[in-house]
Amino acid sequence: MVEQAISGLMRNFSIETTPKGAAKILNFKDHLMAGTKVYVTSLPGSDFNETIATCKRLHEEGMQPVPHFTARSIASQEQLREYIDRMTSEAGVKHILALGGADREPAGEFEDSAAMLETGLFDKYGIKSIGIAGHPEGSPDIEKVFLREYGQRKIRYAELTDSEMYMVTQFVFEAQPIVDWIERVRNEGNSLPLVVGVPGPASLKSLLGHASNCGVGPSIKFLTKQAKNVHKLLMLQTPDRLVQQLAQYANEHPNINIRGVHMFTLGAFSTTAKWAQDLAQGRFSVSKNGIEMSTQ
Repeated sequence: MVEQAISGLMRNFSIETTPKGAAKILNFKDHLMAGTKVYVTSLPGSDFNETIATCKRLHEEGMQPVPHFTARSIASQEQLREYIDRMTSEAGVKHILALGGADREPAGEFEDSAAMLETGLFDKYGIKSIGIAGHPEGSPDIEKVFLREYGQRKIRYAELTDSEMYMVTQFVFEAQPIVDWIERVRNEGNSLPLVVGVPGPASLKSLLGHASNCGVGPSIKFLTKQAKNVHKLLMLQTPDRLVQQLAQYANEHPNINIRGVHMFTLGAFSTTAKWAQDLAQGRFSVSKNGIEMSTQ
């Protein structure tokens, strides 16, 4: 049944926030179920102390904080050690997302997230759940020729430690680019569990802007076709079709190991959280017109 497949895919969804965005939320328990993974972004030039404080608050409010560790923003192994130590001791962090980061030049010795992982510090401090980035449509920060090499180094790290490593993809707007990429990396021997990035409800204008900044590739054509209708530019768009297709694909191919979805809030945390919660808890139906939310 398609409704069950959708709820199954969404059941353990994760979501993101920024320290600045978190300050606008009175209590995360008002928006999310206890134990939800909330990723805390770390943007170029941001203060990592704010990331730590946000993670501490999330932990206190019953969530599982997942801070971004961006390799090129970290000056040294000693600074990395300090950050991990504080995250685990002050904020109860057990899960992290390891990224290269969008900084043009590395602040220190870490050119990419693989180099950061290879220090062994995450393992030393008991971080056993590590997300790494998946790039179905490329990355604006990494040349295409290096993407596969980076991926293989991270997979080797997972094999050499007892870390539970998984991939979180950038968001796309159509299921087929994700499906094609998944099947390609599986054929290349990458068996890590997958969490698929999904854009939260937003206007077409907002989606197009975020897509350009994040390096989203072929699937942006799906948006540009719709954007030709000027009246649709400011209308709220929900990723119903994408989620329905992903759920059906995951249900029909359980060996592919799609663990769930990660919601990119695109500046609309409350709206995204409610939409995802409604799907996860089955407060919807599917008709020929797509997903329809329950009014109760």
